[in-house]
Amino acid sequence: MKEILMKDSKVMQTKLVLPLDTNNLGTMFGGRVLASIDEMAAIVSMKHSASTTVTASIDSVDFLSPVKVGDILSIEGLIAHTGRSSMEVYVRVIKEDWKTKERVTTTTSFVTMVAINEEGKTIEVPKIVPQSEEEKEIYESALKRKRQRI
Repeated sequence: MKEILMKDSKVMQTKLVLPLDTNNLGTMFGGRVLASIDEMAAIVSMKHSASTTVTASIDSVDFLSPVKVGDILSIEGLIAHTGRSSMEVYVRVIKEDWKTKERVTTTTSFVTMVAINEEGKTIEVPKIVPQSEEEKEIYESALKRKRQRI
């Protein structure tokens, strides 16, 4: 099975936060953020595995700061670690104030996705190879979470 560089698994998506995305406080519904995270994890894992994938678990979601109407969201995802058929996807949500250009990480999450075939059986996925220091830290943190689950 071939290996893929972690940087080559990265996907980015941009969205504008609109009034229908927000609650009565004018901040984005947490459920909308979670839906965007799950969608990003699906896209990243499908591209990596070249197959259908399903969400197995969301290991953590940390809401760090609120998102408001008019903010621009950048949602970034990449494969943090691979097993035989599973992929841990790191997703980071960044809000940008389009007037000041200030960028702030609002949410981080680790989602485990599993590759399946047409019959719903798990299939093997390519291994991920971290290169940069940041990628190696993300990879090592995935190994720690895996050990904690076991």
